[in-house]
Amino acid sequence: LVKLEVLRSLMVGADVIIIDPESEYKHMCDAVGGTYINVSLSSEAKINPFDLPRPVGEQMGAGDIIRSAVITLKGLLKIMLGVLTPAEDSIVDRALLETYAKKDITPDADLTTISAPMMQDLQQILEGMEGADNISLRLQKYTEGTFAGLINSPPNVDMRNQLVVFSVRDLEDELRPVAMYTIVNYIWNVVRSESKKRILVIDEAWWLMQNEDSAKFIYALVKRCRKYYLGVTTI
Repeated sequence: LVKLEVLRSLMVGADVIIIDPESEYKHMCDAVGGTYINVSLSSEAKINPFDLPRPVGEQMGAGDIIRSAVITLKGLLKIMLGVLTPAEDSIVDRALLETYAKKDITPDADLTTISAPMMQDLQQILEGMEGADNISLRLQKYTEGTFAGLINSPPNVDMRNQLVVFSVRDLEDELRPVAMYTIVNYIWNVVRSESKKRILVIDEAWWLMQNEDSAKFIYALVKRCRKYYLGVTTI
C-alpha cells in the first residue's frame, strides 16, 4: 500500500523520503533511480545532528532556530545517555548553547554561512564544565569509542533526488533509535530549508515511539509538517 502511495506521489511530482529499517524499499528505489543511503557504523554516509536548517522563508529568527535545535539535541542525548537528573539536564542545556557559540552560532549569526559543530565539540565543552564528568564519560563512546562512526562526522548525505531512502538495517538494535531520530531531524531541517511538495515515510515507527523524547519529536513534526508542504506516513 505504501509503495503504491510512494510511486503515485513520485508521478505527481512530489519528493519522497523513506526511513527503511529492514531494506524493504531497495528494489523500488533502484527501479525509479532513487538514492539509497545505508546508515551504519562503517558506512560512508554521515549525518551531523548539530546541523541547522537554513532559514529560507523561515518565520523563526536565528535565536529561535538555535533554541529549537538545543531542545531536539537534548532529546537525542537522552536516548543516547539514558535518564538525566535535573542538574544534568541543566548542564547539558548550557553546554549545547556554548557548543554552538564556540562556532560563532549565536542569535545574531547569519545561519546561511555557518559551519555546525559536532559531537566532539560538545564533549570538549562538557570536559571543561563543573559537574559534567559523568555526562562526559557516558558520551565518550559516541565520540571516541565503539559508536564514534555514527554521529560525529561532517555531513555528506546528498538529498538531491526525487526519492531518497535511508536504510538502518545494518545498525545494532541499541543504535537504531539514535540513528532514526538523527535522520528524521536531518530531514526536518532539509524540509524547513526549502519549501516543496514532499512525503516522509517512517517504516517501523515503533522504534521511535517506544522512547518518550523521540515520540514527542515525531508528534511535533506531524503537527507542524503541513506548513512546510510535507506529508508524513507512519507504519
